[in-house]
Amino acid sequence: MTTTVSALRLDPLSVPTGQPLRVAVYTSLADAIRGGRVELGSLLPNEAELGVALRVSRTVVREALMLLEEDGLIRTRRGIGRFVAEALPQVGLEQLRPLEKVIAEGSGTVTVERMLEELQPTSDFITRGLQVDPRTQVWVQENVVKRDGEAVAQLLEIIPSGEVLAERSPVLAARLEETRAEGRSLLAAVMDIIGPALGPAVYDVTVGRAGAERGKGIGLKASTPVLVLTHNVLLDGKPIYLAKNLITHGFGTLTIAQSST
Repeated sequence: MTTTVSALRLDPLSVPTGQPLRVAVYTSLADAIRGGRVELGSLLPNEAELGVALRVSRTVVREALMLLEEDGLIRTRRGIGRFVAEALPQVGLEQLRPLEKVIAEGSGTVTVERMLEELQPTSDFITRGLQVDPRTQVWVQENVVKRDGEAVAQLLEIIPSGEVLAERSPVLAARLEETRAEGRSLLAAVMDIIGPALGPAVYDVTVGRAGAERGKGIGLKASTPVLVLTHNVLLDGKPIYLAKNLITHGFGTLTIAQSST
């Protein structure tokens, strides 16, 4: 049986300042796969050919391919090569993604509205979650995610500020202004700036009440039950992002994939 090598149509490689080259290559290939510019199930060109196409070394290509395989976008058949997955993996909370993109998997038009953005002193929740000194300040955003105009989630999102942020992510500190663009969550901005190097991350899922202040932002009574998702994201082993997200009944289904292996 003859195996057809995929004809890749890649965008020019873009490497933001401070971003590892392997991350830029990963992003280029992942975008091509998810964007339908590579046939599902097809054989990828070998490392040397990809290196020539992208003008990077085989080592960089190999590292990027390992990231793609970890995300389930490609698979390796020993002795043959690497193949694009036959079906793109279903993603929900099991993959690090902005919450608005998880919501957008369903029907309807999803929008993100900025409610608050400011420097704030830490709280016990923030001090523990971001592992920062209680005397420091942090950047806080509150965003409401709506589907067809109805609020389905409220996001309280936090990153370090000042010297702590510069130490943990010089790239994010240098491009902090980009996180202030409206129309997307803080996590979406952070992921765009840092890329696949971000992670791992952990969601803690509990049931709570909307509360008087935050419930008002999504049109709920203080006593209304909500799902509370506490999200902690690491970068090189240190917390870089913390969130407490309130999810209403209109959110829909949250997918968490499981495997026996």
